[in-house]
Amino acid sequence: MFTDDIQAFLKRHNYIKVEPRAALIDMDGTLYDSMRFHSRAWHMMCSEAGIPSEEDEFFMYEGRTGASTINLLFDRTYGHNATEDEIKRLYHRKTEIFQEIASVEKMPGAEDLLLFMQQIEMQRILVTGSGQRSLIDRLEKDFPGSFSSETMITARDVVHGKPHPEPYTMAMKLAKVQPWQCVVIENAPLGVAAGDAAGAFTIGVTTGPIPREELEKAGAALVFDSMEELAEKFPILVYSLITTSRNFN
Repeated sequence: MFTDDIQAFLKRHNYIKVEPRAALIDMDGTLYDSMRFHSRAWHMMCSEAGIPSEEDEFFMYEGRTGASTINLLFDRTYGHNATEDEIKRLYHRKTEIFQEIASVEKMPGAEDLLLFMQQIEMQRILVTGSGQRSLIDRLEKDFPGSFSSETMITARDVVHGKPHPEPYTMAMKLAKVQPWQCVVIENAPLGVAAGDAAGAFTIGVTTGPIPREELEKAGAALVFDSMEELAEKFPILVYSLITTSRNFN
């Protein structure tokens, strides 16, 4: 199982093998069922500020830093970037709205996946485009032992957010691994593109309205229909990654 997909990934990246020592994991839409609230909060903030937007479009921007998203909206609406004061004010308001409306639960399957990773002693690095503390501060309670403050890359740590590979290359340095020793778990095209550009075996999960074809187009080596499916099949995938080498024929 998965051999053909792994072979295609190895050929595309000119690797001989994958040796999965570290999992680099997105947060919103993977560990937490939170993206619908983020999307709604962005749309509500834009409505208050008089910036035209569609609620579902923010699923496509997931992974960008808040500043990058605001600049995208300003460039589209006004033809220029926002000022630092505008970015700070608008992102603060988006954060307030999110905290007011969000009733966020753990994504089904996420806990089982992280527990398996702990059992096989696979490193776990959180890689999120978010800088909001409301969910980051819940991680230890919701997923005990899976992450620490030293094993996180957030929007506050990077210059370039997703789809730039910087968040994932920083995570690789943090884990002291090479790209071919990593798997990335993402639910959005920008995050998938970042993971693939960083050279990791990137797994897409369709937990929102974005179709699997968009994740495949962005560079996902495999796409699963839910975190529950990924958790169920991840042990087989790890074994397949370890035992599959590149076929040069």
